Amino acid sequence: MADLPGKAIHDFYFQENKKRLFVHDRFGPKVEMPVSTYFRNATRMPQLERIALDRCSGNILDIGAGAGTHSLELQNRGFQGTALEISPKACEVIAAKGVENVVCEDFFKFEEKQFDTLLLLMNGIGICATVEGFSTFLKKAKSLLKPDGKIVFDSCDVAYMYEDIPFPEQYYGEVECRYEYQGEFTDWFGWLYIDQHTMKSVAEEEGWISEIVFEDDRNQYLAELYLGK
Repeated sequence: MADLPGKAIHDFYFQENKKRLFVHDRFGPKVEMPVSTYFRNATRMPQLERIALDRCSGNILDIGAGAGTHSLELQNRGFQGTALEISPKACEVIAAKGVENVVCEDFFKFEEKQFDTLLLLMNGIGICATVEGFSTFLKKAKSLLKPDGKIVFDSCDVAYMYEDIPFPEQYYGEVECRYEYQGEFTDWFGWLYIDQHTMKSVAEEEGWISEIVFEDDRNQYLAELYLGK
């Protein structure tokens, strides 16, 4: 699939190209994803993200690192960490910004030393695509975390998107999306938005203890997951 988000991030950083990146879904008109969002410093991050960074500890794996904003902030705070990003072009940007440890790989194929914190922001948990994929993610996470490690991630309840249309047969947070950039399109792909109740239920089935540490007024929440003893 075309690496359009990575290309947009790369162009923005190296060429100061302000071309717009759009996200399409099945609900309505395309929505702009401002590329500048990937380059926010800590003072411009929303409260949820600032709290998430404060909850990180030890050796941190930033999954779906984007332009490396969160990895760089954590590195500046003195933490050891790795920026994991599937986009080669985005990885070039992350390295150019000064992040020391950058790995270009799919999370589900990644095998490395154990971490204290797995971090996924900007609904990075969406990579799971489905509720079943979330179960697969949690199984994989066990192999990457130290026994007392944790997962820190945010997601959103998107039930409000179905106010004027019927709910689908599958779980309503399993959404199909694609990117548009400079007249090019990616293939359609699955992206998961998981509500708190479903998240907690799946986590418990996989042996995790979940805690909601923050909620905002836009149906977004920040969660921490720990392995049960």
